[in-house]
Amino acid sequence: MKISCLPVSLFGDICSNKMTLSDWAKTAKEIGCDGFDISIMFLKNRTPTYLAELKRQLAEVGLPIVMMTTYPDFTHPNAEQRERELLYLQGDVALCSELGAKYLRILAGQAHPEPSAQECVNWSADAFHEIDLCAKRFGVKLLFENHGKPGAWDRVDFTYDPKNFLEICNRIRDTDIRVNFDTGNVTAFGGDPMDVLPQIFDLVETIHVTDMKEKGVFSPTLIGTGVTPNQKVFKYLKDNGFENWLCIEEASNRGLDGIRDAYRYVKELWDNA
Repeated sequence: MKISCLPVSLFGDICSNKMTLSDWAKTAKEIGCDGFDISIMFLKNRTPTYLAELKRQLAEVGLPIVMMTTYPDFTHPNAEQRERELLYLQGDVALCSELGAKYLRILAGQAHPEPSAQECVNWSADAFHEIDLCAKRFGVKLLFENHGKPGAWDRVDFTYDPKNFLEICNRIRDTDIRVNFDTGNVTAFGGDPMDVLPQIFDLVETIHVTDMKEKGVFSPTLIGTGVTPNQKVFKYLKDNGFENWLCIEEASNRGLDGIRDAYRYVKELWDNA
């Protein structure tokens, strides 16, 4: 088992240049992480000079980018916008490849009020089949997540409802796309992650370890202080031979202290599961 971290608590600092990506990589290494995660929001541009310098800085740190997260919106009611979203995502695949990131986390889209659930499932599944071909060419592994509510969007994710997530998972079993299962988002929706995880465990590649302060409310809190049953999740994973990445999504708004505390808790919880 290996641990990485997506530092949601540091998004503001990184996006505003108060903290550089190389600073984040150094911090993750110092904390003890085996790799680190980034958001597409952290990258300033895609110019050759910027990317070359960024790669040089990260190579000096010597810690791999495990996962890059991005925010495609394939449930948008406008067909032209959905086509744009696919082109944007193709660019993210290329960027992920250039930076040497192992995984690219993808989403279905927002819970727009206009389309039917079946339309959203169909549009997402079709787009995933198309982007799967692109990712194979670039050697990037795509991970689909049961997502909640990112700052990049106005609405919650269409797959916030587990039944939508499970339906899309079943539609993409013929692709190479696998799952980044988020433990806290099911709790936030009002469910139990242990009712969902066994249904798609064969697809699970990585785990987003999160915690919610209250069941039925999107209320991220310091991992280990909320109501998400991460201990049960970890035991299930261990009992079923899971040995891949645990990717901490630290969103307690406690900065580096929160990330350090979350890392220590997750490592101990896994060791004792």
